[in-house]
Amino acid sequence: MKILAFDTSSEYCSIAMLLERDILGEEVLAGQRHSELVLPMVSRMLDEAGLTLAQLDGIAFGSGPGSFTGLRIACGIAQGLAFGAGLPVLGISTLEALAHQAGGTQVVAALDARMHEIYHAAYRKVLDEWQVVSEPTLCLPQNAPSVPEQGWTGCGSGFDMYSEVLRTRYEGYLNHIISGVRPDARAMAQLAAPRLARGQGGDPADAAPLYIRNKVALKEKER
Repeated sequence: MKILAFDTSSEYCSIAMLLERDILGEEVLAGQRHSELVLPMVSRMLDEAGLTLAQLDGIAFGSGPGSFTGLRIACGIAQGLAFGAGLPVLGISTLEALAHQAGGTQVVAALDARMHEIYHAAYRKVLDEWQVVSEPTLCLPQNAPSVPEQGWTGCGSGFDMYSEVLRTRYEGYLNHIISGVRPDARAMAQLAAPRLARGQGGDPADAAPLYIRNKVALKEKER
């Protein structure tokens, strides 16, 4: 499988290319410049790999949750590239990507959603596939969904921002917390590979972001 993946869900812009068992990756702190950075990064990576888009097996993108603008950028670029090259597209959850990066077999993934909330999901790895234990949701850190049993790892910017609250919420269930983990295109490429191989990639026209939240800022009376 030869797969291009990219993520623009956070302040970072990351791209990756999976070439059978090898993987290329690049990440830059983009701020608000994702739309101007991602295509040149893709072009450089294709040149490095000596491939054209049409020689790929599919395109994966970080579908969310995350920055509304960033998710729209990733989805739109994936659609545009895939339409032109006749490739299938697959959205990969940013929360599942966090779980994949954390290692272990039971991971609580949390992203800072601003407005004092987090995007949350929990996953368990079974036979090299991540199964959802708690569906992606938006919640207050102190109201994060419970998890069964013990032996969980926590990761993501939600844990970086609300470490003490989430430690208290999961007291007795978390083995440890890994700081500084953010969605990365390399994990998304690795997650996409077996799914694209099974034919789970879709028509570019059907690709869509996973927003979860319906609004991006608090009203003055809500602050």
